[in-house]
This record gives sequence, structure tokens and C-alpha cells, in this order.
Amino acid sequence: MKKILLACNAGLSTSMLVQKMKESAEERKIEVEILAVSVSSVEDHPNYDILLLGPQVRFLQDNIKEKVNMPVMVIDTMDYGMLNGKKVLDNALAEMKGE
Repeated sequence: MKKILLACNAGLSTSMLVQKMKESAEERKIEVEILAVSVSSVEDHPNYDILLLGPQVRFLQDNIKEKVNMPVMVIDTMDYGMLNGKKVLDNALAEMKGE
């Protein structure tokens, strides 16, 4: 099972996106664990396959990459704003395959 971690300022704005991603995964029978957290707590969740950052914290990407042992990707602003859970999930899965 793949594990996807999403992070934003407080972990709240990504919660709705996580729900959409979970719905998309369930519809397509994709086994995945998805969790939203605040940027300040990403280091408390080391056992994930990828970290997706909300666009509002993209400026922290390089700093976070140095602190975690997983790929770090910024969520597309349009997909984030439109809560396009299917597209964000697909992008994360594609990134994990391409590691």
C-alpha cells in the first residue's frame, strides 16, 4: 500500500483535498493511505512514500527536502484550488513510479 503525506500551513486546507483523493482511490480500488498534516510536523511522519506540499508553502520545498527521506512534490495550484483529488492522486502515483 502506498502512503501519501500532504502538508500545508496548518494541515486544514489540505483536508478537503485528502477526502477527494481518498474518494478517487476508493472508486478505482487503489489501496492508498493519505494524511494531511501541518508543515511543521512532516518530520513526525517518516514512513510515507511521498510528501505533497500545498502551493502556499512551495517556498519551503528545498528546506523540507533536506529534512525528510522521501520525494517532495508541490501540488499544482489549479488542481489544489479546484480540489481535483483524482489528478493530485494520479500525479503522486506517477511520481512514485518514476523514482
